[in-house]
Amino acid sequence: MRITTLVAAASILLTLSGCMGSKSGDVYSRDEARKTQTVRLGVVESVRNVKLEGTKTPIGGGAGAVVGGIAGSSVGGGKGQAIATVLGALVGGLAGAAAEEGVTRKDGLEITVKLESGSLIAVVQEADTQFSPGDQVRLVESGGVTRVTH
Repeated sequence: MRITTLVAAASILLTLSGCMGSKSGDVYSRDEARKTQTVRLGVVESVRNVKLEGTKTPIGGGAGAVVGGIAGSSVGGGKGQAIATVLGALVGGLAGAAAEEGVTRKDGLEITVKLESGSLIAVVQEADTQFSPGDQVRLVESGGVTRVTH
């Protein structure tokens, strides 16, 4: 019974990591297709490695609470068992939320670009494409979202 619950909770966390939206410069949502976008040209001034925080949904904490509660319920009997169940659920919920955030965290880049107009802007996106100072780039903008591409 406990192993089945642990496997189910792990499956939920893995599913969460696959459901999270991409912050890549190369990935578009379905809603972004066929919409007009503005393109500006520039040169990369600097690139800095950053971390994109992971998702923080109730699912990770909920799955952890279920697993922790079941694990706690197998300890002792009577009032001790009830206390262990509650504590197990609390600790499991915190651990599940932390695990979800850690599993879905990604590496990112802060790319500072000097536009043809002379102004500087910075864009943060997933680190799935490498940029170096001096690279000629395009900034593709639509609906408040900007991505840097080669």
